Amino acid sequence: MVDRIPILKMGKYLLLTIQVDMHDQLALDLQEDLTQQIVRHNAKGVLIDISSLEIVDSFIGRMLSHIANVSRILDARVIVVGMQPAVAITLVELGLSLEGIATALNVEKGMRWLENNVTEDLVQEFESDEDRDAAAQAGD
Repeated sequence: MVDRIPILKMGKYLLLTIQVDMHDQLALDLQEDLTQQIVRHNAKGVLIDISSLEIVDSFIGRMLSHIANVSRILDARVIVVGMQPAVAITLVELGLSLEGIATALNVEKGMRWLENNVTEDLVQEFESDEDRDAAAQAGD
C-alpha cells in the first residue's frame, strides 16, 4: 500500500501522478502534503496526472475539486491531465463538473497550459504593482 503520493517540483510547478486507488486517508494526506509543498516552494501551478486511473467515483471527483480550490486559495493554478474517456463519462454521470479545474489530454499540453496561464497571471500582477507604484508617486 502506498503511504503517500509523491509530489515532484518542476521549476515553479508541482507535478503529482495518481496511480493508485484513493482512499480517505491517502486523499487527506495528499491534500496536506500538496498545500505544504505549494507554500514551501511558492508554486504557481499544480499538474495532476490521472492517466493511470481507469475508474473514478464521486470521492475522487470531490477530492480533485477540493484540491483545486485549496490550491487556488494559495495562488496556484491547477490542471488535471490524462483523463480517460470512461473517467470523463463517469464524472459527468455523477454530476461532477470539476468546476474551476482546467484539463488537458497529456502532461505536455498541461505544462504548456500552465506556462501560458501562469505567465499571464504574473504579467497582470506586475502591471497592477506598477499602477499602484505610479499612483503612489503621483500622490507624493
